[in-house]
Amino acid sequence: MYGGDIYSGHQRTRKTPVPKVSADRDLVVEDAASGFCGAVVGFDRSYDGDFVKLEDGRGAVRLFALREAAFLIDGKPVTLVRPTATAPQQPTRSASGSTRVEGLRARVARTSRIWVEGVHDAALVERVWGHDLRVEGVVVEHLEGLDNLGAKLTEFAPGPGARVGVLVDHLVTGSKETQLTTGLGPHVLVTGHPFIDVWQAVRPAAVGIEAWPTVPRGEDWKTGICARLGWGTPQEGWRRVYDAVGSFRDLEAPLIGAVERLIDFVTEPE
Repeated sequence: MYGGDIYSGHQRTRKTPVPKVSADRDLVVEDAASGFCGAVVGFDRSYDGDFVKLEDGRGAVRLFALREAAFLIDGKPVTLVRPTATAPQQPTRSASGSTRVEGLRARVARTSRIWVEGVHDAALVERVWGHDLRVEGVVVEHLEGLDNLGAKLTEFAPGPGARVGVLVDHLVTGSKETQLTTGLGPHVLVTGHPFIDVWQAVRPAAVGIEAWPTVPRGEDWKTGICARLGWGTPQEGWRRVYDAVGSFRDLEAPLIGAVERLIDFVTEPE
């Protein structure tokens, strides 16, 4: 009258399914057999199957086999499984914070240019705004010193559709830099930052210091900085500065604003 095995479907004998949980890094679980509790820090594989590495609060690391219902989360049994590998996501933002344009094809360079004082300025601008400049077709050139600005402008002959944006270090009232960059006409825009050198426009925290040291007037600034920070030669110091910059967040606001204004100036319609 019971139609077969009377125990096959009884509630007390039916096996409760154990949920499978992805063993993502830092997930905290307890080994049901030993009571060892720790966070997932890695995996291992042997002839006997897959194992998970758990690290407890004291730094002890132990291996446990990835078997069914072998672990507890919040006191309830689970089956840990290795996480599925996912393709790394492409960044949607460039180093400057702008929207990244994927599949970008090279654009013919505009006639308009951005000029900077030296190679370090050019390298940092490329580091942070390189993607944006390629999208817009803007070329950055260095002047090899602001004293060359007048001759370069005469040769370039700025005009409609051929603008020049100039990025200047130590652009403060009364400085030589200010005197050299005034009255240059409507097709030239000069912006800058108040720092003695573009190195100083990198946030101190980015290069692992509390503040940029003060170098007395008359002493070579880069040499003085490297001597006071124990950075060796200016070439070695520059490598530290350059490697520390990954995005606009590593730069001071005056430099960020100055470069953004120049890009807008040389790309906006006349």
